[in-house]
Amino acid sequence: MRIGELSRQTGASPRAIRYYEQTGLLQSERQSNGYREFDDTAIQIVTTIRTLFELGFPSELVSRVLPCTGEAGPIAGECSALMQRVIEIRDEMDEKARRLDATRDQLTQFLETADQR
Repeated sequence: MRIGELSRQTGASPRAIRYYEQTGLLQSERQSNGYREFDDTAIQIVTTIRTLFELGFPSELVSRVLPCTGEAGPIAGECSALMQRVIEIRDEMDEKARRLDATRDQLTQFLETADQR
């Protein structure tokens, strides 16, 4: 599929897809007319890349984690070393979520108090 179709399928902009390719996160084949051609696995790869970026993973970590997320699953040795960092990120996200929940509860309490005045 071409970059426009991949963009429609994943919601990633063509510019982002070109960036993923430029940084080695995604591969395509160039046709004789210069168009990029992506295989069907590109949809899952782009979706995973976007999710990792949305979770706050830096590019360097995305490039290391991405090979561990494919259909084959984690690659022994290579991926197990990343597990500790991914666990740390998950735990940081949990802590942020707890703080957001507490802040939301405080705001709700404030609004309820303000309504009673």
